[in-house]
Amino acid sequence: MKRTGDRMTNTLERLQKVIAKSGITSRRKAEQLIVDGKVKVNGKLTTELGTKVSANDEVEVNGVPLTKEVPVYFMLYKPRGVISSVKDDKNRKVVTDFFQEVPERIFPIGRLDYDTSGILLLTNDGEFANLLMHPKHEVNKVYVAKLKGIPHKNELNTLRKGVKVEKDLLKAVGYKILSTDKKSQTSIVEITLHEGKNRHIRRMMDHIGYPVIKLKREKYGILTLNGLKPGDFRALTPHEVKKIRHSASEIVE
Repeated sequence: MKRTGDRMTNTLERLQKVIAKSGITSRRKAEQLIVDGKVKVNGKLTTELGTKVSANDEVEVNGVPLTKEVPVYFMLYKPRGVISSVKDDKNRKVVTDFFQEVPERIFPIGRLDYDTSGILLLTNDGEFANLLMHPKHEVNKVYVAKLKGIPHKNELNTLRKGVKVEKDLLKAVGYKILSTDKKSQTSIVEITLHEGKNRHIRRMMDHIGYPVIKLKREKYGILTLNGLKPGDFRALTPHEVKKIRHSASEIVE
C-alpha cells in the first residue's frame, strides 16, 4: 500500500484502521474481513486482528490492493434532484459529478434525499465518515422545512420525545417556527437533528400531519452554506475538520 503525504512512512497502524481509512468499509466490517481470511499483507493471508502495518506494506482486500490517498474533505451545496451517491443505475446526476476535477476517490458522508438540498460532506477518509455517521454522535444538523399546514407547538414538542414510524424512532433535538402563512396554510420550521435516518424529517412530519413541501439542510455542526450556491463546493479547512471531529460525543472503537 503506497502512501502519499508528509507523514513518516514507518508509522504502524492497526490493519483494520488502515482498511477503514481507505473508505471501502467500516472498521468493524474490516475486522470481519480479516477474520474471514479476505485480507493479505505483503502477499500473505492475515487473520490476526492485532496486526499492524506501515505505509510500506502492501495490503489487499478481496484480492484488490489498497491505494492510500492523502485525505481530503469537501462541503457541497447539494441541489435538489441529485442522488447522494458515487453512481446511479438509472443514470441520474450524482453528487460526485460536481467533482470531476478532483483526482481523489471521494464519496458522500451519509446522504440527503433526492428532493432535499443543502450541506453534504464528501471525503476519501473512511474513518472520518464512519465517525460522523455513527448514530450515537451528537453533531447538530439544522434543516429548514416548508410544511403544508401550521403545526402547534405542542405537536412539535412530541418530536423531542420521538415518534414511532414503522420500526424507527424518529426524533428532533429542537425546532423553531420561523414563519407562518395563514392564507396559503403553510409554515417554515427550523428542525435540528443529531442522527438522520432515511427520509427522517419527511416521515416524521408526515406522521404528525404536516407534510414537507421543501427541505434544505442549512447547517452541519459549525458549517453553513454561506457563500455557496446550489452545485458549488469548497474544501474544508483543517480547523473545520478538527472541530467536526471533536463535535462527536462518542467515538466507538
